[in-house]
Amino acid sequence: MENESGNRKGGEVEMVGASVSDKDTAAAAAAAGEKPISLTRLIFACTVAGGVQYGWALQLSLLTPYVQTLGLSHSLSSLMWLCGPVAGFLVQPLVGLWSDRSHSRFGRRRPFILVGCILICCSVIVIGYSSDIGYALGDTTEDCSVYHGSRWKAAIVYVVGFWILDFSNNAVQGPTRALMADLSGHHGCNTANAIFASWMALGNILGYSSGASGGWHKWFPFLVSRACCEACGNLKGAFFAAVVFLLLSLGVTLVVAKEVPLSKSYGKGEEEKKLGFLDIFRSMRNLPSGMPSVLLVTSLTWVSWFPFILYNTDWMGREVYHGDPKGTPAQISAYDRGVREGAFGLLLNSIFLGIGAFMIEPMCRKLTARIVWVSSNFMVFLSLAGMVIVSFWSGHNNNGRVGADGSVRAVALVLFTVLGFPLAILFSVPFAYAAQLAVNQGEGGQGLCVGVLNISIVLPQVIVALGAGPWDALFGKGNVPAFALASVVAFVCCFVAMFMLPKLSARDFKTSGIGGGH
Repeated sequence: MENESGNRKGGEVEMVGASVSDKDTAAAAAAAGEKPISLTRLIFACTVAGGVQYGWALQLSLLTPYVQTLGLSHSLSSLMWLCGPVAGFLVQPLVGLWSDRSHSRFGRRRPFILVGCILICCSVIVIGYSSDIGYALGDTTEDCSVYHGSRWKAAIVYVVGFWILDFSNNAVQGPTRALMADLSGHHGCNTANAIFASWMALGNILGYSSGASGGWHKWFPFLVSRACCEACGNLKGAFFAAVVFLLLSLGVTLVVAKEVPLSKSYGKGEEEKKLGFLDIFRSMRNLPSGMPSVLLVTSLTWVSWFPFILYNTDWMGREVYHGDPKGTPAQISAYDRGVREGAFGLLLNSIFLGIGAFMIEPMCRKLTARIVWVSSNFMVFLSLAGMVIVSFWSGHNNNGRVGADGSVRAVALVLFTVLGFPLAILFSVPFAYAAQLAVNQGEGGQGLCVGVLNISIVLPQVIVALGAGPWDALFGKGNVPAFALASVVAFVCCFVAMFMLPKLSARDFKTSGIGGGH
């Protein structure tokens, strides 16, 4: 997702776009007599990326299931995820441009990172206490253990907090990537990107581990109230842990990342650096040969991926554990166990993703980037088709009972884990293609190519967010219809990629400098 995901929703635009003023930063640093940054300091300068990703992992694994307990239907829950594409398209470019031109004495990036992190902390507290706020506003007077109806005031508070959270995530991740590029110095952007990816992986692992735990309400009983039962208490606890970790990581970044303020004398060329949204569309006619094919394949790939990103833990709760967030107490309990199990599956997915990231560049040198991309789409096709089969298998084995069959649960976790490898490819190879096609054209333009590539990622997310819920509701089969359609799209994408992607040599992929990035 995101998001990988946030990062999974347009996070690459800022990293490339920020480079327009890196020369100014380097010149200012030289003028100030700054010593080159050490590798250890560079690593700790990016700590905040792990804190942000911790919360993002919780958002991906827990929030789609939780909002359904407040009354938002399964078919409408995908609509709240529209904020991700919107934020990726609007917030990151705007914050990137503002931070490029900032003359704050605290640095160009750190003020935006600080404000964004504060907003993240406020938004997750609002989300965690949405049930309590709704209760205080009159949703119901009954205890949450008895009342399982809709709580619309709580749902509205929750959605507002969710949108603020997603916008804040995007506002932080862009400047953080740019900060790493600014500070990388003689270590190079490849090293900075690898450090950023490593912190993201650590944040994912910690976040999914936190979401998979069901003991927060036991460790901190005060989290539970008449409006907030066990599942809600666990959500609060996980998000409180995310706030603490984010504030600690933010503090480390603010102290360690010593930025040199951008002097007024280095801002004279700003008029030449201005870039508006319309300029991107006007410049599309200058795209390198082969770039339209990359955009098409990227869009189809994201259409096949986004249903899984939206509904992974919900699928585990509904189709594997046969729970219902608004059903009987036994069904609610089974659904909660399934969501936690799905979070554990995403933890395994993140570990496999991290391992796969180191394998991508050698594979592309040996097999070519096109074959690797095609293979990843075929893996997505098989995995999503497998999830559809598992759904029917689980329904047949359980025969109306709640809870998960042991064999079905094991296969589901394997599918979650295996999907980590094609996800690593998704976060790397398309950007390598975009950058190298621009280099091959010989006129620069990497910023344009990656910016346009981001549009090809955002638009499919909007389509899926608008259509996945109604599509599932049309067939009345939970998450199965969306996964089935996504599997078909992934299969079609294999052939489109094989016959339409331009050839990118092994040497080209290596020199693009983006292999293995997230």
